[in-house]
Amino acid sequence: MKIAIGCDEAAYSLKVEIMEHLKKKEEIKYKDFGAAQGEVVLYPDIAYAVADAVAAGEYERGILVCGTGIGMAICANKVPGIRAAVCHDPFSAERSRKSNNAQIMCMGERVIGVELAKYLVDIWLGCDFAGGGSAPKVQRIEELERQHFIHAR
Repeated sequence: MKIAIGCDEAAYSLKVEIMEHLKKKEEIKYKDFGAAQGEVVLYPDIAYAVADAVAAGEYERGILVCGTGIGMAICANKVPGIRAAVCHDPFSAERSRKSNNAQIMCMGERVIGVELAKYLVDIWLGCDFAGGGSAPKVQRIEELERQHFIHAR
């Protein structure tokens, strides 16, 4: 699996910890989209770059971290075809994949600790979309998104 990962300066330490965790998994390859240590960035730029790469099919999933995870999720969800979710607990991490088919997980360094973040990454990476009763809901999200972007142009 190929993962795109990015952060702003508020979550650089957490991103590094997650990348170290991913290095131990032979089946996972990742690319760091920034920010670099000490670099001050606008998190929307990082979120957009990761979400755009996932939407283009260059990466299967993405992980975004900032102070709270909220801003990254908001921005990533602006990219057509992307479903990004803030995951700060095991149930949300699981359901974001199984029920919502989210391709991007967002977390906040100021909200959760390193060990919980690694645990949530493992849960999230281990889950696939379950379909079933959630399939029509995700399909409807996609239909509404297409309608909006057609009218917005």
